[in-house]
Amino acid sequence: MKEQKIIKRYQNRKLYDTDESSYVTLDEIAKMIREGEDLMVIDNKTKNDITAVTLTQLLYESERRASTQPSIALLKEIIRSGDGSFSGFIQSRLSDAISSFDQENHHDAAGSASAQSHAIMNQ
Repeated sequence: MKEQKIIKRYQNRKLYDTDESSYVTLDEIAKMIREGEDLMVIDNKTKNDITAVTLTQLLYESERRASTQPSIALLKEIIRSGDGSFSGFIQSRLSDAISSFDQENHHDAAGSASAQSHAIMNQ
């Protein structure tokens, strides 16, 4: 199993790959992730894990350059949902989907049990 790659972010916002001993860009970090690299970004001064913030920035920059933009309605829905964050929106939607799935399975199981008992009674 590969070791987790450490990327340090300096005060000047430069990102430094400690394994390769070189500065990297957000695009290069995106490429690493697409290639399956496990990485962590830490603030060099505070030593805080800023991986989530860095990846969010990466997504923002990718979205800004994309040829198609998300719909205004979707963006408004994200802001209205939960805490107004993208992750809050995803968690809310995922929770809704799981609840719906559980209800459908419960309904299907109840229907199946009812059909089985009806078939047994008619034998």
